[in-house]
Amino acid sequence: MIKFPRRLFPALVLIFTAVPAFAQKYSDGMVDKSIAVVGKDVIMLSEIEEECRMQRMRGLIPDMTTRCEILEAIMVNKLFYFQAQLDSLTVNDANVEAMLDARVDEAYSSLGGEAKVEEYFGKPIYKIRAEWREALSEQSLIQEMQRNVTGKAPRLTPSEVEEYYKSLPEEDLPMVSTKYRMRQIGLYPDRESANLAVKEKLLELRERVVNGEKFSTLARLYSQDPGSMTKGGELGMMSKNVFWPEFSDAAMSLKVGQVSQIVETPDGFHIIQLIDRQGDMFNARHILMKPVYTSEDRTKAFNRLDSIRNLIVADSISFQDAARKFSEDPKTSTSGGLLSDPYTGSSYFEKDQLKPTDYAVLKSMQEGETSEPFESLDNEGRNGNTIYKIIYLEKIIPSHTATYKDDYNDLLTELENKNAAEAIDKFIREKQKVTKVKIDPLFQGCEFKYDGWLH
Repeated sequence: MIKFPRRLFPALVLIFTAVPAFAQKYSDGMVDKSIAVVGKDVIMLSEIEEECRMQRMRGLIPDMTTRCEILEAIMVNKLFYFQAQLDSLTVNDANVEAMLDARVDEAYSSLGGEAKVEEYFGKPIYKIRAEWREALSEQSLIQEMQRNVTGKAPRLTPSEVEEYYKSLPEEDLPMVSTKYRMRQIGLYPDRESANLAVKEKLLELRERVVNGEKFSTLARLYSQDPGSMTKGGELGMMSKNVFWPEFSDAAMSLKVGQVSQIVETPDGFHIIQLIDRQGDMFNARHILMKPVYTSEDRTKAFNRLDSIRNLIVADSISFQDAARKFSEDPKTSTSGGLLSDPYTGSSYFEKDQLKPTDYAVLKSMQEGETSEPFESLDNEGRNGNTIYKIIYLEKIIPSHTATYKDDYNDLLTELENKNAAEAIDKFIREKQKVTKVKIDPLFQGCEFKYDGWLH
């Protein structure tokens, strides 16, 4: 199964390649030409079209407006790049290589392997990698320069935040969404017997394939992966880095046509049949099956949660102590059941951050109440695993217009973002005034965000 990426990279505004500054004819008849000059740097039409190819690969349809936006993004980047060189900023080569690998993996997975990527871009992969590496190195310097520009402002003081708050007209004050702070006690169903049943079924299916039945037919009938079951379990030629490591390791160890033993990932249990392998890419079929829990499992967990809830309601034990003692959720039990965002550390959640099943219970609760037992999902795997739980609503902050006293952090973040955007805008407009810019008539009709390009 496809996993969530283990590494997350900053989304690039665009990727552009260094190309010679003279006319070049493409195999489809399009003639390359210089379309803009920023300082000493020439921007070629091919740079625009290269990014358009990447957008089409992602299923987008670039038009002239898109091309104008790409051109302006390149011109803005050139201003930052030139200043980065003047300031002698250096490239983090390790980050560049990581981003390059991610971009190549994306291209391989979208187009179906190295040969398809070379055909799509009309050049060998070593040349594609070299051009993308150069572009990403430049992009790395640009991002570092942007951080320098936005990071020069002194740290905001509470008095500055208060002044900003007081300066806003009432109708422009930000709205703060309703936020919830909660604790939970979670119990998992009897996984051992459910897992055993799934494994026995997959072993039966594997034996049927070995005895001559088509893997693809069985995948259509039994696989629980909605993304591949209708295609006979086929995943398409993709980078091994797209999948859970356990899945990739098993698939890459197979010979073409061979069927794996049972493979467990956070998404469930699989058997895999290798179709093709090219370097670090492979195409495979798989059958995914997940443990199925019975009404008896649910009743057993609910009865136990009811007993724990009764102790809490009777003040025989606090919810926090009960969570530490009884909860089977390792991510919250040690904190007395307190849920927190793993990225920000905040223990307050807005509606959109909650699972629908959790919010359906939470929305009718009052502060200090403990819910009845209900079924939900944890955060493991792509879709989560079944968990039964009770929740304690510790605090509700209703939706309201921001105030300095109660929403200082929200106002601070908004002001920091505002100042950063203003610093970027100021930098661009100042550099436009002292930088030679020439734009081809083909793009002079563009409605650019910054009007200083055509001075």
